[in-house]
Amino acid sequence: RKRIARIRVFDPACGSGNFLVIAYKELRAIEAEINRRRGEDKRPSDIPLTNFRGIELRDFSAEIARLALVIAEYQCDERYRGRKLALAEFLPLRAENWITCGNALRLDWLSICPPTGTGVRRVSDDLLETPLDQPEIDFENEGGETYICGNPPYRGSSYQTPKQKSDLESLFAQRTASWKNFDYIAGWFLKAADFCRIVEGSFAFVSTNSICQGQQVPMLWPLIFGSNQEISFAHTSFKWANLASHNAGVTVIVVGVSRVSGKKKKLYFLDQEGQSVLRQVDNINAYLVPASDAIVQSRSSPLCEQSLMLKGNQPTDGGNLCLSPDEAKHMLKNASEAEPFLFKYLGSRELIRGEERYCLWISDEEVGIAQSIPQIAARLDAVAKARRESKAPTTRPFADFPHRFRQIQDVGNMVSIVVPSVSSEAREFLPVGMVGPKSIISNLAFAIYDSAIWNMALIASRVHLVWIATVCGKLKTDFRYSNTLGWNTFPVPTLTEKNKTDLTRCAEDILLTRERHFPATIADLYDPNKMPDDLRAAHDRNDEVLERIYIGRRFKNDTERLEKLFDLYTKMTTTQPKRGATR
Repeated sequence: RKRIARIRVFDPACGSGNFLVIAYKELRAIEAEINRRRGEDKRPSDIPLTNFRGIELRDFSAEIARLALVIAEYQCDERYRGRKLALAEFLPLRAENWITCGNALRLDWLSICPPTGTGVRRVSDDLLETPLDQPEIDFENEGGETYICGNPPYRGSSYQTPKQKSDLESLFAQRTASWKNFDYIAGWFLKAADFCRIVEGSFAFVSTNSICQGQQVPMLWPLIFGSNQEISFAHTSFKWANLASHNAGVTVIVVGVSRVSGKKKKLYFLDQEGQSVLRQVDNINAYLVPASDAIVQSRSSPLCEQSLMLKGNQPTDGGNLCLSPDEAKHMLKNASEAEPFLFKYLGSRELIRGEERYCLWISDEEVGIAQSIPQIAARLDAVAKARRESKAPTTRPFADFPHRFRQIQDVGNMVSIVVPSVSSEAREFLPVGMVGPKSIISNLAFAIYDSAIWNMALIASRVHLVWIATVCGKLKTDFRYSNTLGWNTFPVPTLTEKNKTDLTRCAEDILLTRERHFPATIADLYDPNKMPDDLRAAHDRNDEVLERIYIGRRFKNDTERLEKLFDLYTKMTTTQPKRGATR
């Protein structure tokens, strides 16, 4: 009972106080059970409302939060002590206010929720990466614990206001050069980590899953793990809807952080029925995987023996090097000699939905012939004008070469394996395809040129999908592919020639099965509710072959897949020399 009375709950983004109210009611319920067992049912509560502190940006919401806690106290008194005693102590309402109205990323949390202990001491600057504004700290609530919780505001780096960017700059600018790319919620994680370096406290936030995916991980989590803190419990991604009108729900996670303890960690995840399941694990890494604390870093070449993957070619042409099917048809009708310069043009949309698009692809050796064709010359003049007038100074010099794409990566002489840069999370497999010569891959996709087809089997696998979803992150809820962060880091066991032959056959089976359903597109075939049985079977065989290469059997679930992948990644990045990419 004495311990409960000294527990402090702090929500630095408290809104109308829901988290604080629930915490207060739960602690009162525990205290009431203790009192019942001790035969002291009518004993006044030893839990002060001032132990439940919050910060809220909006003044009205802050007032509601304080009032909600006062009402919660009355409700608990009425339930556990009776209406008469509850009413006797309810009025007059107390004047003190323990909910602070202000910007949580600018306020000093230590002054709002002082650490536990007694007396006054000066915090040494070497405890923090940056000194505190107020190193003199008054200790309160002797012998107690502090728990930070909340549901801070979500705002991606591209959607932040100048004020929000300034908030992040004030926190991160002296710690990392990447602060402009942080999600807004990263500020709460850092503030909480700094707070808990000093107090005997832990924190847990509901967050968008982006904080544990993609480039956010190597930017943020080393700052937290480097201060002797670890993820003590977590819930992996789940849809969280609220009662707001027009609420579409958001994919969130729950992450709890505390000092390194050596104890088992609690990892919650959804099973196939959508029920939360608890698993006790030795460690939870920054990707919320029960594996070592590996931080996946982008690479310019593959970690293993898969072939080099490049981003597609970017025209930056004012729309003049690219043509619709009607435009291409009209050009050929009036100038059949333009045919050698018209290539199929594929990005994410074209590959997935089967849409047609074309582009002008002109080599330096043939530019004179191309410019002699009036229909092409007019387009090249328009390209030169668009580039010359570009606001980007790096683009303007390319006005002298209007026949070229602005950025040329490569082009396949025989075949190209194509992967969209963004694709729907609804699909059970990443969309991947193969195209023949005279196909230009746009900057909205990635490509492996003129290489072994077994690379496609890797990309089409469930193992690769879960790696991409975890390491690369998502754009809203869609998969966001990356060659440097996802493909080049993908850990693959050493493949024998038989392994490569088996995987080649699997890739060919997938392609042949798709052909049997022509003219159905990837979008049609991979609709999870309409996927043909033979195509699903072809993917199942592909997964069977690849997963047996990894562990000699099928993986039980995605968690086991990720455990193996992170184990391999850790071993390969710490013990093996870098391998060169193959073509």
